[in-house]
Amino acid sequence: MAKNRKVVAFILCGTILGSVSPHALADGIEKSNQFYWPTSLDLGPLRFHNVESDPYGADYQREYHKKFSTLNLAEVRADILKVITTSQDWWPADYGNYGPFFIRMAWHNAGTYRTLDGRGGEEGAQQRFAELNSWPDNASLDKARRLLWPVKQKYGEKLSWGDLIVLTGDVALTSMGFKTLGFVGGRPDDWQSELVYWGPGTTFFPSKSAIQGKFDAHGEAHLEKPLGATNKGLIYVNPEGPGGVPDPAAAAKMIRLAFGRMAMDDEETVALIAGGHTFGKAHGAAPSSCVGAAPEAAPVEQQGLGWKNNCVKGPLKATDAITSGLEGAWSSDPIHFTSQYLVNLLAYDWVQTKSPAGATQWVPKNAANIVPDASEPTNRAKMHPLMMFTTDIALKTDPAYRAIIERWAKNPNEFADAFARAWFKLVVRDMGPQSRYFGSEMPSQTFLWQDPLPKAEYAQINQADIAILKSAIAASGLSNREMIKTAWAAAASHRTTDHRGGANGARIALEPQDSWAVNDPEELKGVLAKLKAVKDHFNAGQHGGRQVSLADVIVLAGNVGLEAAAHQAGVTIHVPFAPGRVDATQAQTDVASFAVLEPTADAFRNYYRSVPDEKSPTEALVDRASTLDLTIPEMTVLLGGMRSLDVNAGHSPNGVLTNRPGQLTNDFLVNVLSMDTRWEKAADQQGVYQGFDRKTGAKRWTATDVDLVFGANSELRATAEAYASADSQQKFYGDFVKAWTKVMTLDRFDLQR
Repeated sequence: MAKNRKVVAFILCGTILGSVSPHALADGIEKSNQFYWPTSLDLGPLRFHNVESDPYGADYQREYHKKFSTLNLAEVRADILKVITTSQDWWPADYGNYGPFFIRMAWHNAGTYRTLDGRGGEEGAQQRFAELNSWPDNASLDKARRLLWPVKQKYGEKLSWGDLIVLTGDVALTSMGFKTLGFVGGRPDDWQSELVYWGPGTTFFPSKSAIQGKFDAHGEAHLEKPLGATNKGLIYVNPEGPGGVPDPAAAAKMIRLAFGRMAMDDEETVALIAGGHTFGKAHGAAPSSCVGAAPEAAPVEQQGLGWKNNCVKGPLKATDAITSGLEGAWSSDPIHFTSQYLVNLLAYDWVQTKSPAGATQWVPKNAANIVPDASEPTNRAKMHPLMMFTTDIALKTDPAYRAIIERWAKNPNEFADAFARAWFKLVVRDMGPQSRYFGSEMPSQTFLWQDPLPKAEYAQINQADIAILKSAIAASGLSNREMIKTAWAAAASHRTTDHRGGANGARIALEPQDSWAVNDPEELKGVLAKLKAVKDHFNAGQHGGRQVSLADVIVLAGNVGLEAAAHQAGVTIHVPFAPGRVDATQAQTDVASFAVLEPTADAFRNYYRSVPDEKSPTEALVDRASTLDLTIPEMTVLLGGMRSLDVNAGHSPNGVLTNRPGQLTNDFLVNVLSMDTRWEKAADQQGVYQGFDRKTGAKRWTATDVDLVFGANSELRATAEAYASADSQQKFYGDFVKAWTKVMTLDRFDLQR
């Protein structure tokens, strides 16, 4: 929802400048529509999970966990451990152990996760594909995955690359003396590159044009939303310092910003950096001019491997790896878990120096050679000094970070516990709630960041109860519009990028969701009060111990509203309902963590906040549909139907292109395609258009960009035509109900087990 270098540096630098291939711009090569018409709406994100791309078929994503659950994890661990301790001539292991290398691989696969849109992370194993497989920060991780191929080959579809990478990181940690919290599986693989905005431009770190993290006039760090890295092509921040300037204080600010975008607080940030840099070394033993092209630009005879060291003469040695440009280790024992990183950082006065590749790094003043050589670790005559990045020195410079380091240096067990918790959060943060976890090694702990839900202490309602509840909801005095709008607000808070949000838990009745502007808080308060009354009245009755949650009542009310709205249009529909949702408490809800889920735009309610945002309204439409896992037809039929239902935020009339608002019809799609209307920009409202009858000149409608794009964009118009045709009534209603039900159950992971 992914990096490469043969070192465990978790905040690292790259080696080469990446750019768009000149062949992609040459005549004779077909280009995308965006090449010719840059402002054309890109619908690519809605085609990402095309079944045709999946060699395991249409059921793979949904059924993978069942195959994974048949694995003998002890056997898989033994196979991975053998790989870790068996150095290969074609890519020799540092110190004879691939453990640090594999930890870095797992870190970098997980480290793309960002909280603001939930994209990135371990699930899908996007590290296998461009552009992530060729990021400078991921130099040589292509070799890590090739080393693991025999294990993947052995277990096939039972073990995804996403799960294998995480499990390998866990085996690497435990094999070097560290105790993790456990391992969680259940990450199905992707089969093509996901279209994600990783930053502006076409160049990668270390190009100055790839810098995304900036400082304002007051010295405060800023980073374009929703990005989580300060440079395109980096996982987090430049290890030499922001913009390559070795300023530890400035680096600390960027670290706090970047790691915060990954949902890590100060302690978790220090734990990850210190824990990660306990192992392995950085690689910059020769000039970057020796490094060949990244995998996507490498010649075919290299078979997908990149960053070849063109300066090597003779057999390859571990010390021939040139990736980050930095050189050295943080510890004198790089293949065991210790607290040396903390002790060393505090104990020495660190001075700037240059690596053989010319990168700025730090060594102890009057440095002694105490670090074993990666190629000849037992040769006492070939020892090296300790090394730190500018981003390491930043932890000693920043007062808050330093206090944590000093405490953990005195209490190594506390450090180990903090690293275990932070590592677990790192590699499962994008998986969503615990109901999506699988395997025999799942930890028993529950953390607030997992969005926990209580277990129902009552029997589930049956079909007779559902009928009683639907009658009570219909008699509650709520309008169809209010019920539909509230159900959508609850369920559509879900995002499939990191499986957070949704109707389950009824967190729409809790802070912060109950006060989100898009939810019209004052109106929502009244609706929820009436739905709570329905819930309380039912639960006070005699129903054989069966009770209902507010979450179920909210979704069921949406169904009641839809069925009534269709009936008013002269059509009978049945909207499926699966009970079993529960209600979370405020104590189970991390307000700050949930705040990032607040939509800046929701085209389905024609909502777009007034403050400047990074995406245009139409781009936000595609982004929103993508996070709801909608296809182009599903997006079209849902938005078309919801416009006729008159459920816009703020009760805006924009896009309600129907003379019978509140009824479920395809009127919006019919009217947005009609040539009877002439559209022009409104003089007094930005982003609003007025529609006039071509014959009479009378004003008929108002609309926004996200309404008119269904008539303007050629692909969306073609889809809209399918639902606006005279013979499309049955298809429109059938597809609308299916798409609506899909959104209402996106977070029902319990139904998928």
